[in-house]
Amino acid sequence: MDLVPKMKNVSVLGAAGKMGSGILVLLSFEMAKLKIGKKSNEQFVLNAIDVSQPALVNLLGYVRSQLLKHAEKNIVELRDWYADKENLVDNEDVINQFVEDVMAMIQTSTRIETTYESELIFEAIKEDKDLKVKLFSQIKQNNPNAWFLTNTSSIPIGEIEKEAGLNGDIVGYHFYNPPVIQKLLEIIKCDNTGDELNEFSIALAKSMRKIIVPSKDVAGFIGNGHFMRDALYALNQAQKLAETEGWAKSFFMIDTISRDLLVRPMGIFQLIDYVGVDVTKFILASMQPSFPNETLSHGVLNELFDREVKGGQYADGSQKDGVFKYQKGRITHVYDFGTGKYVSKEDIEMDCAAKMGELPTLKIYWKTVVRDKNKAEYLEKFFKELHQIDSVGANLAVAYGQNSKAIGQMLVDTEVAASADDVNTVLETGFFHAYGPINDYF
Repeated sequence: MDLVPKMKNVSVLGAAGKMGSGILVLLSFEMAKLKIGKKSNEQFVLNAIDVSQPALVNLLGYVRSQLLKHAEKNIVELRDWYADKENLVDNEDVINQFVEDVMAMIQTSTRIETTYESELIFEAIKEDKDLKVKLFSQIKQNNPNAWFLTNTSSIPIGEIEKEAGLNGDIVGYHFYNPPVIQKLLEIIKCDNTGDELNEFSIALAKSMRKIIVPSKDVAGFIGNGHFMRDALYALNQAQKLAETEGWAKSFFMIDTISRDLLVRPMGIFQLIDYVGVDVTKFILASMQPSFPNETLSHGVLNELFDREVKGGQYADGSQKDGVFKYQKGRITHVYDFGTGKYVSKEDIEMDCAAKMGELPTLKIYWKTVVRDKNKAEYLEKFFKELHQIDSVGANLAVAYGQNSKAIGQMLVDTEVAASADDVNTVLETGFFHAYGPINDYF
C-alpha cells in the first residue's frame, strides 16, 4: 500500500507527552523513509501539537537526540540514501544532514486549527473521552477527510466514533511505553472503521516493524483488560493480608510475590507506581460502564489518589513516590496505608520473609531467565516446586498465577482476544513478562 498520500501532512495531538513524543519520533522515521529514502518530491509536514509551548521546545530536543541515535544505528542505510550527495563524505556529515532534513519537516503548534490541513491525526492526549470527542468533532467539522488514530488504552473506539461523528474514520492505535522501543502495537477497529483505514493502519505498523495484535473493541482491550484486573486482585489480596500484617508489610509482600515468585520484571504495586495511581484509577473508571457486572474500582486505590499518593514519572523519567518511595529507581520505603506514613523497607524485610515462609530452592530471576534458551525448562521446574510448597508465600503466588490465567482465558472466551497466543503476546511483549498468563504452570 502506498503510504505517501496520507503521510504528506500528519498531526500528533499531545505531542509533548510521554506517549505523544515517542509516536512523533516514530512518524519522523517513517517520513524520512518516504522523503529521503524513496526520494519523494512531495513536501512532508509533521505537526507536533500540544498546549504547552515550553514543552514543545523541550520536545524538539528529545526528537533531535532520537534521530541522532537512529542515524548512528542505521548509518549504512543512510549512506545509501545520500549516495548522490557528493559533499557528504564522512559518516558524521551524513548523520548531521539526516537529522537536519528530518527536523525541517517538524513544525510545532499550540493551535488545534493546525490539524485542519492534515490527512492523519494521531492522538495521545490524556485518557478523557469527553475531551477526545470534543477535539475530534471540531477537527472533523473542519477537515472532513481526516483519519484519526487514537492511542487510547481503554476507551472503546466505537463510542468515540459515534459521539464525535467520525463516520468510521478512526482506528485504535495503542502503542506501549516507550513507543520508540516497545515492539507491541494493539490495533482496534470499531464496527464502522473503514477498510481502507484499517488496511493503512496495518501497513504503517508493519513499516514501523511493530508486532501487531488485533483487539476487539472492548474497554481496556487486551493489555489493560488483563493489567487492570490483575491490579484489582493484588489490591484485594493486600487488603486481606493487611488485617493481620498491616499495610506496609502487605504491600511489600504482594509486590515481592508478584515479582519474584511469578518471575515478572517488576511487582504489581511498583508497576502501578510506574503507570501512575491516577492513570490506573482513570482507566478503571473508563472501563466500568462497559462491565456493569464487575466492580472495576477499589477503595484503597481511590484513597491513595485522594491522599496525593500517585506515583508516575517526573519529566526526566525518574519515578515519583507512590505505594513505594524510590531512590535512583530502587524501592527504599513502603507506604503504610493505615498510618499514612512511609516505612523503611529495611525495617520490614525480615518480618515479611518470615511470614512468607518456605520458597523454592531453585532461584530464577526475570532478568536472566527471560532471554535464556532454556527458559521453559527453568520455569517448569520452578513452578513445579512452588506448587509442592505449603507456605503463605507459595500459596499466595499459586493463587495469583491461577487468577492471572483466569483473566487471560476470560479475554479469549469473550473474544476480546482472538486467541491465547494473542493474550500471551501482549503480556510478554507489552509488559515484558517471561511467559504468558495462559500457560500450563498454573
